Amino acid sequence: MLVGVTGDTHNNLKNIKEICTIFNENCTDLVFHTGDISLPKSLLAFKDLKCPLSAVIGNNDVSEKDDLEKAAKRFDCKIFDEPYSVNILNKKITVLHHPDLINEEMTQESDLILHGHTHRYRQETIDNCLIFNPGECAGFMKGKNQIGIICMKDIKAKVINF
Repeated sequence: MLVGVTGDTHNNLKNIKEICTIFNENCTDLVFHTGDISLPKSLLAFKDLKCPLSAVIGNNDVSEKDDLEKAAKRFDCKIFDEPYSVNILNKKITVLHHPDLINEEMTQESDLILHGHTHRYRQETIDNCLIFNPGECAGFMKGKNQIGIICMKDIKAKVINF
């Protein structure tokens, strides 16, 4: 099973279109958005995904939360408050926007933690838990944006630049 990771897309519709294309070409089974979608029209741009989308609310989504939840009902998307946890292939994934919420209990109970907010790449293992943020997703410089794909069988993450 392949899981896609993106976040902090901040209404960059051009990048969201490219993100969907890359995830579709890589046949991801599920995509997580780590927050800061910002507007419902940006969330709706993810309708092009050929797999479900799960997203958490970031700090720039709070004022649009109700409208984002309405937009999510228009396609295969679910919106959650952070932190959100789910089990996939007997592995616990925790998704959040703010990395400062990560604590020892979370790293000990999770196999994988996905976060956003910083716009910076992070791939670090603490307590046998992979903490991952693919990096910048909303930038305007071609080739400097990044998304992640994780193989859930062995929790191996790779970054794709676009």
